[in-house]
Amino acid sequence: MIITTASVFVDDQQKALDFYTTKLGFQVKTDVPAGPFRWLTVVSPEAPDGVELLLEPSAHPAVPPFKEALVADGIPFNSFAVADVQAEYERLTGLGVRFVQEPAQMGPVTTAVLDDTCGNLIQIAAMTVPEPAPEP
Repeated sequence: MIITTASVFVDDQQKALDFYTTKLGFQVKTDVPAGPFRWLTVVSPEAPDGVELLLEPSAHPAVPPFKEALVADGIPFNSFAVADVQAEYERLTGLGVRFVQEPAQMGPVTTAVLDDTCGNLIQIAAMTVPEPAPEP
């Protein structure tokens, strides 16, 4: 069994598409009508055949309170791997992305948390490479 699709609930699919492609750098994988909404997925250009992120409408009545509770508690809904959190933080900040947590080292991982403008907090993370021990 493999994961093919993960979801992020978004307030506005077009706004989300703009953010996830022009700011985060993902590319559209699927965009087809699905009733009043779209089956709209994006993928990393580094893994175009990898897991698709579904930009899913927040239409179900349970979704808005769920998202609001996560944001109020500062809990990211998803986490994306990056090679260098500080460099990605600087790149995204330069594009106008708002971070609610600046880069911080947390044990073996460095993280930062951004606002996706569609009602979610998203974490970016990278494993911290330990410095080699000095030779005796």
